Amino acid sequence: MREAHVTSNVVGTGGHIVFVLHGWFGSGRAWDNLIPHLDAERFTYVFPDYRGYGARRGEPGEHTIAEAAADVLALADQRGDERFSLVGHSMGGSVMQWLYADAPERVRALVGVSPVPASGVPFDDETWQLFSGAAEDAAKRRTIIDFTTGGRHPDAWLDGMVQHSLENSDKDAFAAYLNAWARTDFSDRIAGAEVPVKVFVGEHDPALGEQAMLTTFAQWYPKLELEVLPDAGHYAADEVPVTLANAIEVFLDQH
Repeated sequence: MREAHVTSNVVGTGGHIVFVLHGWFGSGRAWDNLIPHLDAERFTYVFPDYRGYGARRGEPGEHTIAEAAADVLALADQRGDERFSLVGHSMGGSVMQWLYADAPERVRALVGVSPVPASGVPFDDETWQLFSGAAEDAAKRRTIIDFTTGGRHPDAWLDGMVQHSLENSDKDAFAAYLNAWARTDFSDRIAGAEVPVKVFVGEHDPALGEQAMLTTFAQWYPKLELEVLPDAGHYAADEVPVTLANAIEVFLDQH
């Protein structure tokens, strides 16, 4: 695996370090709507990009969950962060769990926001065709975002989400990461983990909602706390940023 010097956006100066990991359609900047509502005095939030995303567009890599997790851990080493918490949205939920499996002694707590389970995500053939075509087809990206937020949001919002994705990811990396998060099963590495875990899901997310978490996360993490956000779909940081920021920090304050 080729080494990378990982860069990131950093917000805050607090003693509790939190690495915030983006999803398939996101980037380190996809959390910008959340940032104004975070406590920058008590926490330090670090927002890295994966290879092929954001400030790391054009950077070569294998585009696997293992590589993304290793890069985040390398960033923690670069910064001198011995202990930290992890927040992961969607694909970032898979990355945070892999990182925990690699270095459990360094992780204070895990927070998943509509997180991909460590077992991956099953697809029927029709849905796989939609998702696998999204790298080359902006309309398919828009369809996926609309579907996973319950078909509730205006055109301008959907278009903005798609535009962020197009501007902040390389097509080849985007395509490769689909296989990584959907078809990587490492649930045996985290089953029974005693780490504190809080998972937030959107009421209007038909894919990674409450039932999906009960059959995955709830089976692996004895300390799991699960909360359904009533006004959100798959993108709570964009849909209900004030609510999510507060809820994350209430949980992290306990750890």
